[in-house]
Amino acid sequence: MTRVILLIFSSLMLLGCNSEKQSKTLESQQFRPNVLVILTDQWRAQATGYAGDPNINTPHLDRLASRSVNFKNAVSGMPVCSPFRASLITGQRPLTHGIFMNDVQLDTAAVTFGKIFSKAGYDTGYIGKWHLDGHGRLSLIPPGKRRQGFDFWKANECTHDYNHSVYYENHDPERKIWEGYDTFAQTVAAIDYIVGKKTEEKPFSLILSYGTPHAPYQTAPEAYQKRFHPDSIQLRENVPEDMKEQVKKDLAGYYAHIAALDDMVGKLILNLKETGQLNNTIIVFTSDHGDLLGSHGAYKKQQPYDESVRVPMLWHIPERLGIATGKKDALLNSEDILPTLLALCDIPIPETVEGINYKGYLEDAENIDRAALITCVQPFGQWNRVQYGGREYRGLLTQRYTYARDLNGPWLLFDNEKDPYQMNNLVGNAEYTDLQSELENRLSARLKENGDEFLPGMTYIQEWGYPVDSLGTVPYSE
Repeated sequence: MTRVILLIFSSLMLLGCNSEKQSKTLESQQFRPNVLVILTDQWRAQATGYAGDPNINTPHLDRLASRSVNFKNAVSGMPVCSPFRASLITGQRPLTHGIFMNDVQLDTAAVTFGKIFSKAGYDTGYIGKWHLDGHGRLSLIPPGKRRQGFDFWKANECTHDYNHSVYYENHDPERKIWEGYDTFAQTVAAIDYIVGKKTEEKPFSLILSYGTPHAPYQTAPEAYQKRFHPDSIQLRENVPEDMKEQVKKDLAGYYAHIAALDDMVGKLILNLKETGQLNNTIIVFTSDHGDLLGSHGAYKKQQPYDESVRVPMLWHIPERLGIATGKKDALLNSEDILPTLLALCDIPIPETVEGINYKGYLEDAENIDRAALITCVQPFGQWNRVQYGGREYRGLLTQRYTYARDLNGPWLLFDNEKDPYQMNNLVGNAEYTDLQSELENRLSARLKENGDEFLPGMTYIQEWGYPVDSLGTVPYSE
């Protein structure tokens, strides 16, 4: 009898253990994290404390970096505002979604971030700069298809008047102005949105899209501008002598915007912590592209130099997903963000998505050693204060090298380990003939894989029917 009782007791214990395991497995399967994408505009990867910039302290981002996965080699595959944004929300490359220049409209039938997360039961929100509509930078983007599936809306098409910044709210067609410096006001709006979702059963997915630290540089609040004096700015070695005085002034303003943004990141994270949502929220902090800011004699973006194409990329991932923090070497590209987010949220990745799912890589279950493809369709002279041989190009970034060719053949080759400021172009150097040939073959194979014939930029512009001016740029209205 005693033996029978022991057997029954053991069986009950085993059932209990199995039930507990099944319960934990079910809980893990049902866990749906919130998603917060913090998107900045024109923030180059070098310009943070954790990346070693001697000019700026970013204590809040440094703290976030210490608790995140840091893709230290992250790339903006087409370093221009609208192309990156379209790749972010579609998971496609620019020549697929068609947004390879600013101020054109993304196809309203596109399969997008907002639509996918909404279908998966998420509440979706968008705050700040959109730049995917192409119907006038200060115009209303009406509710419906042109908002690409986002439910909550406090956004504008595009403005860089940060102290008199236009936006439209949800279904209200009235033009509104953010109070004060829009970076602060948009942060408050994001916090209000997040707090409002605390008690709801549905998880949220929010893109908070700031316009800063994009120019104009000297427009941050005075308290932040006072922290940075041009005479104290340390320039990168690739800034020409005749530009140094102006670049120091502009960098002082650039860092003032960054310091303000860092404080706002701190406010957002503190709010998530205080509301008990930090451990249930994936946070992606990044930028659409960098800013040359005098490096290589140019300003703004679009060129294949590190200051333009490399972006900050931090992923704060809830502990229960079992992903270790730390630096990662893989060259995560613009179109890879969406599929990786979807996989982490256990949402099926649509067939339209072309980007790589990095979830297995984050879990150390697979290795991804893939060069990042960089593309320019428009000749980019009009994007820079200094003409610097504007041209279309295709290029590859590996963990060590940058290689690009234009329509005439090989153009740039840098050994970024030996030459971190990219001042010694190795194209045609006899010692690097084999390397140049290898990279050219790899680039050709990638272009063939993608169906990119690398034609003159105007060919693509005409194919998509975009009206352009004499500079090859889509004229935009306010």
